[in-house]
Amino acid sequence: MYKIFEYNPQLTPFTGDIDLRMNNLKETRKRILGDGTSLSAFANAHLYFGIHHEGHEWVYREWAPAAQQLWLTGEFNNWNPRSHPLTYIDNGVWELHLPGDDALWEGCRCHTIVRHDGTETDHIPLYARRVIQEKTTLRWKAEIVDDAKIFPWTDEKFRPAKELLIYEAHVGMAQEDPRVGTYREFADYTLPRIKRAGYNTIQLMAIMEHPYYGSFGYQVSNFFACSSWFGKPEDLKYLVNTAHAMGIRVLLDVVHSHAVRNTTEGINEFDGTTWQFFHDGPKGDHPAWDTKLFNYGKTEVIHFLLSNLKFWMTEYHFDGFRFDGVTSMLYHDHGLGSNFDDDHKYFSLNTDTEAITYLQLANQLIREVNPLAITIAEDMSGMPGMCLPIEDGGIGFDYRLGMGLPDMWIRLLKDTRDEDWNLEQMWGDMCLRRPGEKTVAYAESHDQALVGDKTIMFRLADAAMYTDMDKICHTGVIDRAVALHKMIRLLTIAAGGDAWLNFMGNEFGHPEWIDFPREGNGWSFHYCRRQWSLRDNGYLKYQWLGEFDEAMVALIDSNNVFDQKMPNLDLVHVSDHILAFERGGLLFVFNFHPEKSFADYLIPVGESCDYIPVLSSDEKRFGGMDRISFQPYTAWQKGMKGNWLRLYLPSRTAVVLQPRKRK
Repeated sequence: MYKIFEYNPQLTPFTGDIDLRMNNLKETRKRILGDGTSLSAFANAHLYFGIHHEGHEWVYREWAPAAQQLWLTGEFNNWNPRSHPLTYIDNGVWELHLPGDDALWEGCRCHTIVRHDGTETDHIPLYARRVIQEKTTLRWKAEIVDDAKIFPWTDEKFRPAKELLIYEAHVGMAQEDPRVGTYREFADYTLPRIKRAGYNTIQLMAIMEHPYYGSFGYQVSNFFACSSWFGKPEDLKYLVNTAHAMGIRVLLDVVHSHAVRNTTEGINEFDGTTWQFFHDGPKGDHPAWDTKLFNYGKTEVIHFLLSNLKFWMTEYHFDGFRFDGVTSMLYHDHGLGSNFDDDHKYFSLNTDTEAITYLQLANQLIREVNPLAITIAEDMSGMPGMCLPIEDGGIGFDYRLGMGLPDMWIRLLKDTRDEDWNLEQMWGDMCLRRPGEKTVAYAESHDQALVGDKTIMFRLADAAMYTDMDKICHTGVIDRAVALHKMIRLLTIAAGGDAWLNFMGNEFGHPEWIDFPREGNGWSFHYCRRQWSLRDNGYLKYQWLGEFDEAMVALIDSNNVFDQKMPNLDLVHVSDHILAFERGGLLFVFNFHPEKSFADYLIPVGESCDYIPVLSSDEKRFGGMDRISFQPYTAWQKGMKGNWLRLYLPSRTAVVLQPRKRK
């Protein structure tokens, strides 16, 4: 009996489905590995296929089983379409040898011509490591990367921090100028900000090459090419190496859930067929995203995708992955319109068992390559066992994103008056996570920052953000916004999960939305940047929010709060809007009441000792009124009913206290 049933005894009726999950993994490993081969040894397609400088020659190999002929053309042969044909070997593999160290060179532009069924088409090599868009023709071309060149890595002693405090970031929009930022600018200017803010992990979006900048990187065309929007491969390596020198873990937002349907600059129809990598027919098309869907049951597709994971870990030293679109992978209907309110919905004919097997293989491979690597699943369905070890009947991820938490805050801020917030329901949502499985808590991510949605600060302040954020200006709207922004984030990080995620700029309430350059906005970068000066200039309340976030993150980190799986609820009073709980040796107390302050409010606590305030959202340095006195508060026993603390709790204020034994 697998351990998944100890955590989820209600799943006992689905024992056969878990057995099937595990048997599928066993059989697939046997099919693709045979006996004795490791996944890491299997996942080396990138070392064989593609264009490589080997000895004193260059070798180009492709897997194109349905092709009749392939040619390599480019600057090296003056774009002659016939002078360099590839030779067919077997099993769909084609090969070309070009003698001489100077037969190709770093930066040489090229593409592949493929003949299928008498028709010839142009393509980017499948394993191209750099792909650029020509400024004159706007066509995409591969650029040769000389893999014989060695990058001077200095991170061999890097060991990631235990706690997971994630700063979700987009390299291109990480600068204030109205343009696309670069890997090196991010390394030199943004990483120090992240370090000062107390985050120990960055999660980089839009790194895999994507032809449409506004896709946020989620429509990948070239899986082995780092995005040329931001610089060259060595620039990305410089970024990762710099992050490691600062003690910062780097996660890649990996997209294996789908791919662009583009044929010239993508992998679709490379050998002339849709079924080379994807399902044929309607099954291969995502109805909502207009993209192509991988056939996870095909050995060559597994080979391609697993090798892709190993490539990013070994070539660029990424420390793990956030897997995008996992819900879409798990179900044949991609989870569209499903509410997953019944366990039967996880185990039905709608479940894509081949995708589950692929995700298990991916997690096994990642641990083989780097046992310290982290994997995070973007799954809104709550698939049981997603974040349990595979040997326990799970899928093997370390964390799932707590996607219900931002949804809860949106519902409250959008549809419910402050005085009607029900803290019992909020607490239930805050603690709703599967036993034994870890969750990344977040109040908002890039999803909520996109045009068409609103960040928490934008929902709270709306138009007043443009006029009333000066420190000397005080209005009811902004005072409420500043107070609740701090409380919402503190409650979510302290109670919502086992790790924390913040999208860049949200820590200081970055105004407005993200709108990528497009025809509808005149190709403007005005809303596709981060206005760090709002945080830095010293005149605006964004500074208060940013400094509160720094203090909050530092407190959570230094007290190892996430070591305690779930918080202990001490008190929830619906009509008073008071919430108190303990976690990681800290007492968190919130007064969400929009008007009432309480003197000598009784809070039940775990220990009979002094409690010392260590953080308050009402501190003057965070824009508060310093109504919380940073003096010892003595807990005492009240009859046989445990220990109690008397606290002054101003309205819309949170305070964190630490127990200290009396001498």
